[in-house]
This record gives sequence, C-alpha cells and structure tokens, in this order.
Amino acid sequence: MIRRQRLAVGVCALLAALTAGLTFPTAAAADETEQAAPKVELVLDVSGSMRTRDIDGGTRMAAAKQAFDDVLDATPQDVELGIRTLGANYPGNDRKEGCKDTAQLYPVGPLDRTDAKTAVATLQPTGWTPIGPALLKAAGDLDGGSGTRRIVLISDGEDTCQPLDPCEVAREIAAKGIGLTIDTLGLVPDSKTRDQLSCIADATGGTYTSVQHKEELTDRVGQLVHRAADPVVTPVATSGAGQCTGAPTLKSGLYTDRAAFGQQRWYKVDVKPGQELRASVSVADDRAVNPSYGVLLRAVTAKGREIVRGEAAGTGRTDMISTGLRYPKPSSDDDNAPAETVCLEVAHSFSAPASVKSTPGLPLELTVDVVSGPDQAHDVASFGLGRGWWLLGTLVLVGFLAGVLWGWLSRWRVAIWRTN
Repeated sequence: MIRRQRLAVGVCALLAALTAGLTFPTAAAADETEQAAPKVELVLDVSGSMRTRDIDGGTRMAAAKQAFDDVLDATPQDVELGIRTLGANYPGNDRKEGCKDTAQLYPVGPLDRTDAKTAVATLQPTGWTPIGPALLKAAGDLDGGSGTRRIVLISDGEDTCQPLDPCEVAREIAAKGIGLTIDTLGLVPDSKTRDQLSCIADATGGTYTSVQHKEELTDRVGQLVHRAADPVVTPVATSGAGQCTGAPTLKSGLYTDRAAFGQQRWYKVDVKPGQELRASVSVADDRAVNPSYGVLLRAVTAKGREIVRGEAAGTGRTDMISTGLRYPKPSSDDDNAPAETVCLEVAHSFSAPASVKSTPGLPLELTVDVVSGPDQAHDVASFGLGRGWWLLGTLVLVGFLAGVLWGWLSRWRVAIWRTN
C-alpha cells in the first residue's frame, strides 16, 4: 500500500512538472504614455421621492448615501471625481425655480474622501427632478481635457422639467463629439423611468441598470467609477459606401459610423497571404425601435462571392446587438503575392415606429483586426485548444507511460505473491 501511494505521488509530481514547463508567460507591453486623468461626476437625484422606504427596509436616500460612502473609499487614486445633485435645495412648488435646482456638491478634481463624505451626509430629499438641466451642467463640469469622462446618474423617477427632454439633452451632448459617456441607474423598476434612463444612456453609448438593493447600487456605481480608469481606445469616424466598389479601405482599428434603417454599409480591408481578418460590429438602438431585429456582417470577395458571415438576432429592448467573423487567408509560396481585397457588408433589420425619427441612422461600431495567420498557436486556438494541444498530447503520453508502469508493477506484485 505504501509503495502504491508513493508511485501515485510520483506520477502526480511528474504531471505537475510537465504542466509547469509548458506554461509560457506572456509579457505585456506597458504603455508608458502619460494619459490625462479620467474624470467622473456622480449625479444624484435628491428629489422628495427619495424619502420612500422601499430599498432593504430603508429610504432610497439612505441607500444612495451608503453607496457613495463605499464608492468614495474605493475610488482609484488617479480618478478625478465630483458630485452634482438635482432637487436638493428648492422645496417650493414653483416649477420654474424647481427646474433650476441643480448644484455641484463636490467639484471634479483630486478626491478628498473626508470632505466628499461630509458633503454627501448633509443631503436631505427636497424638491423636483430636473434631470435635463443637471446633465447639461454636469457636461460643463467635465468639459476640457482629453481623458475619459463619465457621468453616472442615479435617479428614482422621470424628469419633471419637460419640455427639456433629458434624452434630447443626452443626444446633444453626444453630438458634440467630446467623448462623454452617461451611465444611468434606476431605483424604481417602472417602465417610464426605465425607458427614459435607457434612452439617456443609449444616446452616449452608456449603460442602464435597474437596482433595488443597497449592495447592487454600491457594486454598480463602483464598477462604473473604476471603468473610467480603464484605458480607452478612441474610435475613428468613417463613412461606409452603398456598395463595395466605392467603400473606404480600413486598417486595423476601431471605427464608428451610422446605418439608416434598411441600409447596407460597405467597407474594404486588404488581407495578405498568411494573415487572418477578424472583424466585429455592434449596432446600438439609440431610440425606440420595434421588437425583433438582427444584425449581419458579411465578408465577400471583390467579385461578390460570400466568404463567411456572422449574424445575430434579438427581441425586445437591448442596449445593442453584436456579431463577428474571422477569415484566415492561406499562406503563399510567392513572397510577392498581392493582398486580397475583402469587402465587409454591415446590415441591420431594426425598424422604428412611425412616430420615431428615422434619421440619423443608428450608430454602429466596427472593429477590424488583421493579424498573422493561424499557423501560430498563440494567435488562433486549434479547435479551441491553442497551446493546449501540446499539453493534451503530453498528458496522454504521460498517462500511457504511467499506465504501462502501473500494469508492470501490478503483475510483478502478483508474481511475488504467487511465489510466496
């Protein structure tokens, strides 16, 4: 029994050593370029409805304060953070005055956690819900600089200051091209609040989240603040053509465009022998659309023959719908073999109700990556295994040898037992 345990331990050690020997660390290149500090402004609804006690037995305001305290403690050092309120100061019934009620509670800049927490602790649910005016002011608070800029809006209801539609305000902010993203969190799961907050987020490429518990609120706000510190790739605006012949030629990168309802957009990519084209597209529904829709991404030759396609379908309201494709071009013995022009077609089947504007087209984001061909195991997984083929083969061989050795030892032990 002792000998059998020792043998098992030896086989496990051998497997562990081989596995460790086949693990190749990948070195990551550090980007030493200095980036402008990311900026985030938390915009908090402090209207009278925030007194409602429906979040884990406490008020919505108490849940928001707890979330802010936790997030302020965990905010990365390199993030410049500010806090703006709406509906925090005017308790009266004058709508005109109530719709002016937005103020910067803590200026955007290096964070002093004690000062920021003290400012939040003084808030009491008070007045109206001027979301549109607050977003305009918040965009001004974050104006200037080239770093990431993000607004995180927490609200429990619809804007009460129409006709200044906050969704139109968000679209105006997006149209300025300043790269500002608005994420929204709704504390009440009713359809009107969800639709308005979703529209605000969609207009700037942000996200909408419905939260009904304190932990959910804390986690989501924390995620969004940390996301601002992540490196950001700025997409390049392009304009696809109605057919491949007049399409722009794209290199590896991230691109943005707009595709009208029922419209195809064409782009071209040059792929050399031994290279692989990887492309993906996302189309966002930045306005009300009919249910049931899809997106199509096709790679075809210059003569119109389809090479490969990617497609996806959806129903109901989602932030966006995405699909992708890969096309490896075989290697050539001719070092001077020309590159192949691959035509990429993007089409979607979104449709809008008659009351919704059809222009401009829906925003799309196209990612193009041309890499070395799949003969390199670290680039493309072989049947989903990549370097795992080497590990799998080694484990099979080691298992076979271990089985032979175990069988031989077992027969030897039986022979000794019979002799005795």
